[in-house]
Amino acid sequence: MLDFVYQSGWGAFGVLLLFQIPFLVVFLTIVFRKAYVNTAPSAISDSSVARWRSSWLALAIALFLIINLASIKFFPAVYSARAAASGVAVTDVTVDAQSWYYDMSAQEFEAGKPVRFNAQSLDTVHGFAVYHPDGHILFTMMLIPGVGRSSLIYTFDEPGTYKVRCLEYCGMSHHEMSDEIIVTASAS
Repeated sequence: MLDFVYQSGWGAFGVLLLFQIPFLVVFLTIVFRKAYVNTAPSAISDSSVARWRSSWLALAIALFLIINLASIKFFPAVYSARAAASGVAVTDVTVDAQSWYYDMSAQEFEAGKPVRFNAQSLDTVHGFAVYHPDGHILFTMMLIPGVGRSSLIYTFDEPGTYKVRCLEYCGMSHHEMSDEIIVTASAS
Protein backbone atom coordinates (compact mmCIF):
# COMPACT_ATOMS: atom_id res chain seq x y z
CA MET A 1 0.00 0.00 0.00
CA LEU A 2 2.76 2.48 0.82
CA ASP A 3 4.26 1.94 -2.64
CA PHE A 4 1.19 3.63 -4.12
CA VAL A 5 1.64 6.67 -1.89
CA TYR A 6 5.29 7.19 -2.79
CA GLN A 7 5.45 6.05 -6.41
CA SER A 8 2.54 7.84 -8.01
CA GLY A 9 1.31 11.37 -8.47
CA TRP A 10 -2.07 10.45 -6.98
CA GLY A 11 -0.39 9.20 -3.82
CA ALA A 12 1.46 12.50 -3.43
CA PHE A 13 -1.80 14.37 -4.08
CA GLY A 14 -3.53 12.29 -1.38
CA VAL A 15 -0.82 13.15 1.15
CA LEU A 16 -1.18 16.82 0.22
CA LEU A 17 -4.92 16.62 0.88
CA LEU A 18 -4.27 14.84 4.18
CA PHE A 19 -2.42 17.94 5.33
CA GLN A 20 -4.57 20.62 3.74
CA ILE A 21 -8.18 19.50 4.29
CA PRO A 22 -8.06 19.54 8.13
CA PHE A 23 -6.41 22.96 8.04
CA LEU A 24 -9.02 24.24 5.58
CA VAL A 25 -11.91 22.91 7.71
CA VAL A 26 -10.57 24.54 10.88
CA PHE A 27 -9.81 27.80 9.08
CA LEU A 28 -13.24 28.04 7.44
CA THR A 29 -14.99 27.13 10.71
CA ILE A 30 -13.20 29.93 12.56
CA VAL A 31 -13.86 32.46 9.79
CA PHE A 32 -17.55 31.50 9.53
CA ARG A 33 -18.07 31.69 13.31
CA LYS A 34 -16.37 35.08 13.56
CA ALA A 35 -18.22 36.47 10.54
CA TYR A 36 -21.76 35.22 11.24
CA VAL A 37 -22.19 33.55 14.64
CA ASN A 38 -20.25 35.67 17.09
CA THR A 39 -19.07 38.98 15.63
CA ALA A 40 -18.12 40.42 19.03
CA PRO A 41 -14.48 40.58 20.11
CA SER A 42 -13.18 37.23 21.26
CA ALA A 43 -13.34 36.31 24.93
CA ILE A 44 -10.92 33.41 24.55
CA SER A 45 -7.92 33.59 26.87
CA ASP A 46 -4.38 33.67 25.51
CA SER A 47 -3.53 30.43 27.31
CA SER A 48 -6.37 28.60 25.54
CA VAL A 49 -5.18 29.85 22.14
CA ALA A 50 -1.60 28.84 22.97
CA ARG A 51 -2.79 25.33 23.93
CA TRP A 52 -4.68 24.90 20.63
CA ARG A 53 -1.76 26.30 18.66
CA SER A 54 0.66 23.91 20.37
CA SER A 55 -1.64 20.92 19.79
CA TRP A 56 -2.12 21.81 16.12
CA LEU A 57 1.61 22.27 15.60
CA ALA A 58 2.40 18.97 17.37
CA LEU A 59 -0.10 17.14 15.14
CA ALA A 60 1.37 18.66 11.97
CA ILE A 61 4.93 17.79 13.03
CA ALA A 62 3.93 14.22 13.98
CA LEU A 63 2.21 13.62 10.61
CA PHE A 64 5.17 15.13 8.76
CA LEU A 65 7.64 12.88 10.60
CA ILE A 66 5.53 9.72 10.19
CA ILE A 67 5.11 10.23 6.44
CA ASN A 68 8.77 11.08 5.89
CA LEU A 69 10.05 8.17 7.98
CA ALA A 70 7.80 5.79 6.05
CA SER A 71 9.24 7.12 2.77
CA ILE A 72 12.91 6.60 3.65
CA LYS A 73 13.10 3.22 1.91
CA PHE A 74 12.19 4.93 -1.38
CA PHE A 75 15.09 7.42 -1.27
CA PRO A 76 17.63 6.54 -4.00
CA ALA A 77 20.58 6.84 -1.62
CA VAL A 78 18.99 4.44 0.89
CA TYR A 79 17.97 2.03 -1.88
CA SER A 80 21.53 2.13 -3.27
CA ALA A 81 23.10 1.56 0.14
CA ARG A 82 20.79 -1.38 0.86
CA ALA A 83 21.61 -2.96 -2.51
CA ALA A 84 25.36 -2.45 -2.01
CA ALA A 85 25.21 -3.99 1.47
CA SER A 86 23.23 -7.04 0.33
CA GLY A 87 26.40 -8.97 -0.53
CA VAL A 88 25.27 -9.61 -4.13
CA ALA A 89 27.80 -8.57 -6.78
CA VAL A 90 26.85 -5.24 -8.32
CA THR A 91 27.18 -4.79 -12.09
CA ASP A 92 28.85 -1.45 -12.91
CA VAL A 93 27.64 0.43 -15.97
CA THR A 94 29.18 3.62 -17.30
CA VAL A 95 26.72 6.06 -18.87
CA ASP A 96 27.82 9.12 -20.84
CA ALA A 97 25.07 11.50 -21.89
CA GLN A 98 25.66 13.83 -24.79
CA SER A 99 23.39 15.74 -27.13
CA TRP A 100 21.23 13.69 -27.99
CA TYR A 101 22.16 10.16 -27.08
CA TYR A 102 23.39 7.90 -24.28
CA ASP A 103 26.55 5.83 -24.50
CA MET A 104 26.14 2.91 -22.05
CA SER A 105 28.84 0.32 -21.42
CA ALA A 106 26.11 -2.35 -21.07
CA GLN A 107 22.40 -2.42 -21.82
CA GLU A 108 21.38 -5.97 -20.96
CA PHE A 109 20.99 -7.07 -17.35
CA GLU A 110 19.61 -9.98 -15.39
CA ALA A 111 16.52 -9.50 -13.21
CA GLY A 112 17.21 -9.61 -9.50
CA LYS A 113 20.84 -8.45 -9.74
CA PRO A 114 21.81 -4.92 -8.68
CA VAL A 115 23.17 -2.54 -11.32
CA ARG A 116 25.22 0.56 -10.48
CA PHE A 117 24.69 3.32 -13.04
CA ASN A 118 27.70 5.67 -13.05
CA ALA A 119 26.49 8.52 -15.23
CA GLN A 120 27.79 11.87 -16.38
CA SER A 121 26.96 14.54 -18.92
CA LEU A 122 29.61 15.54 -21.41
CA ASP A 123 28.06 18.75 -22.74
CA THR A 124 24.93 20.17 -21.07
CA VAL A 125 22.42 19.26 -18.36
CA HIS A 126 20.73 15.95 -19.14
CA GLY A 127 18.42 13.59 -17.32
CA PHE A 128 18.74 9.82 -17.09
CA ALA A 129 15.28 8.47 -16.33
CA VAL A 130 14.46 4.77 -16.52
CA TYR A 131 10.87 3.71 -17.13
CA HIS A 132 9.28 0.34 -16.36
CA PRO A 133 7.81 -1.46 -19.42
CA ASP A 134 4.30 -0.48 -18.21
CA GLY A 135 5.32 3.20 -18.38
CA HIS A 136 5.86 4.32 -14.78
CA ILE A 137 9.16 5.91 -13.84
CA LEU A 138 11.55 3.83 -11.74
CA PHE A 139 14.25 6.40 -11.07
CA THR A 140 15.86 9.50 -12.51
CA MET A 141 19.25 11.15 -12.28
CA MET A 142 20.12 14.75 -13.14
CA LEU A 143 23.46 14.90 -14.93
CA ILE A 144 25.33 18.21 -14.79
CA PRO A 145 28.49 18.72 -16.84
CA GLY A 146 31.70 19.29 -14.90
CA VAL A 147 30.34 17.76 -11.69
CA GLY A 148 31.65 14.27 -12.34
CA ARG A 149 29.78 11.00 -12.27
CA SER A 150 26.53 10.48 -10.39
CA SER A 151 25.96 6.97 -9.10
CA LEU A 152 22.80 5.05 -8.31
CA ILE A 153 22.21 1.34 -7.71
CA TYR A 154 18.97 -0.21 -8.92
CA THR A 155 17.77 -3.84 -9.02
CA PHE A 156 15.36 -4.65 -11.85
CA ASP A 157 12.71 -7.08 -10.58
CA GLU A 158 11.04 -8.06 -13.85
CA PRO A 159 12.30 -8.96 -17.31
CA GLY A 160 11.35 -6.64 -20.15
CA THR A 161 12.39 -3.67 -22.23
CA TYR A 162 12.89 -0.54 -20.13
CA LYS A 163 12.91 2.91 -21.73
CA VAL A 164 15.55 5.51 -20.92
CA ARG A 165 14.65 9.16 -21.50
CA CYS A 166 16.15 12.56 -20.84
CA LEU A 167 13.95 14.60 -18.48
CA GLU A 168 16.02 17.80 -18.61
CA TYR A 169 15.56 20.02 -21.65
CA CYS A 170 18.87 19.76 -23.52
CA GLY A 171 18.24 21.38 -26.88
CA MET A 172 16.37 21.03 -30.15
CA SER A 173 16.38 17.24 -30.30
CA HIS A 174 15.69 16.69 -26.59
CA HIS A 175 12.50 14.78 -27.43
CA GLU A 176 14.54 12.23 -29.40
CA MET A 177 17.03 11.51 -26.61
CA SER A 178 16.08 8.02 -25.56
CA ASP A 179 17.47 4.52 -25.34
CA GLU A 180 16.51 1.06 -24.06
CA ILE A 181 17.65 -1.35 -21.40
CA ILE A 182 16.87 -5.06 -21.77
CA VAL A 183 16.31 -7.06 -18.60
CA THR A 184 16.32 -10.85 -18.97
CA ALA A 185 14.85 -13.45 -16.65
CA SER A 186 16.99 -14.58 -13.75
CA ALA A 187 19.20 -17.59 -14.58
CA SER A 188 18.85 -19.12 -11.11
